[in-house]
Amino acid sequence: MAQPMQETYLVELPEQASALIHPLRTEILAQLKEPSSATEVAKKLKETPQKINYHLKTLQKVGLVKKVGTRQVRNLVEVLFQSIAKTFLLAETLSISKETIQKIKDQGSLLHLIHTSERMKKDTLLLMQQADEKEHIPSASLQMQVNLSNESIREQFVEDYISVVQSLVRKYQTTDKQSHPYQVLLSVYPDPNQGSEHSDD
Repeated sequence: MAQPMQETYLVELPEQASALIHPLRTEILAQLKEPSSATEVAKKLKETPQKINYHLKTLQKVGLVKKVGTRQVRNLVEVLFQSIAKTFLLAETLSISKETIQKIKDQGSLLHLIHTSERMKKDTLLLMQQADEKEHIPSASLQMQVNLSNESIREQFVEDYISVVQSLVRKYQTTDKQSHPYQVLLSVYPDPNQGSEHSDD
């Protein structure tokens, strides 16, 4: 019952952009890469089906999710929904405020973080299965915390962070057909256990 999905959808309508502002809706979209009911999504996000259904209707109304079928569950008929794309890109032509665009971009970054963590989990499980047949599967992980004083410094840190990794990739990248491909996934985000951030003013 799963439908073909676009890899990236260009958000050009203000009503679609406005629908993406709510953080819960971005989480709902992350759960709808495969057909799911409001009840299934509610369990995963630890929310009530009524609340999820309300936001699903909003996303469906603006065309970001679509109804892809139904199924019988005991005496009930569940409606199945699916996102129209894996990721969403905001068009530069959107006639909405810069503050709103930035808020949507922030939520989009968090949505990408969800996709990245899901991919890492999936790849890790596959590698663990392969490890039974091989002596060693090389991998590396790094977790660090850095305290950054303000928004400008945070932006510069992210730019430098990406630049360093890109330079390493360019340095060691090879076109040798005998080479082995490795995935490099990066993430930078606030510590959720520290509560809301202080104002930079």
